[in-house]
Amino acid sequence: MCGRYASSRGPEDLAGIFEIEKWDPEEALDPDFNVAPTKEVYAVLDRPLKDAGDPEPVRQLRRLKWGLIPSWSKTPEGGARMINARAETVHEKPSYRRAFTSRRCVIPADGYYEWVTGTAERELEVEGRKKRPRKQPYFVLPADGSVFAMAGLYEFWRDKTLPDDHPRAWWVTCTVITTEAETSPLAVAPKEGPRSLADIHPRMPLMLTPDRWDAWLDPARTDVEDLRGLLAPPPEGRMRAYPVSTAVSNVRNNSPELLNELEGPEEGTLF
Repeated sequence: MCGRYASSRGPEDLAGIFEIEKWDPEEALDPDFNVAPTKEVYAVLDRPLKDAGDPEPVRQLRRLKWGLIPSWSKTPEGGARMINARAETVHEKPSYRRAFTSRRCVIPADGYYEWVTGTAERELEVEGRKKRPRKQPYFVLPADGSVFAMAGLYEFWRDKTLPDDHPRAWWVTCTVITTEAETSPLAVAPKEGPRSLADIHPRMPLMLTPDRWDAWLDPARTDVEDLRGLLAPPPEGRMRAYPVSTAVSNVRNNSPELLNELEGPEEGTLF
């Protein structure tokens, strides 16, 4: 799954990476080292400019709210639960299938966090004890330091309780597509602990390699089977993972230090 990630690149950097044609300086976000659901996040999308009179899509960097609200939803409450869509079923689920054929985006990240339950804590659970498992967080990122381009979808939702000219009348929300985690060895593995992404968690965000960005973002591509072909996992052996402080488990913590690599899992969270 993807429930937390880091995003420190600014709009100028992202504009160069993704060949962005349009972004609003007033929508710039501060670096975020602990991006959590319901936060506003950057997304890259191809879409005609509003009120421009030109139907041709323009590559834009937009601020969207993480947690997709389907256009037909009566209330926005479900968005916090719809932060992820499974690659295997995204084309057929009512909440995602319309966006899958016409509203796709790329959500840029440095990498994502995932938590592993320590061996000792698992044993306590097996024995039926009540102690809550303490999970060791890992940061997962491309081994070469490149952007982690997560496949995503976005959607528009109209709050009908507000007038048309109200700034909150329209919500633009997004979700991250996930796939099965790689079972192959990590390109760079920690000294102790997981040797593959599947050892950490059975799911992972679907990373799109640069050769798929244009096709994924192209709103003219609407054939379901064609689009499903773009959801094939990236080549294996490109990722690294390392343990980070359990401070990241608290969403109030947000600093570059959250990305600091630990020599090993924290005490009480041995893998």
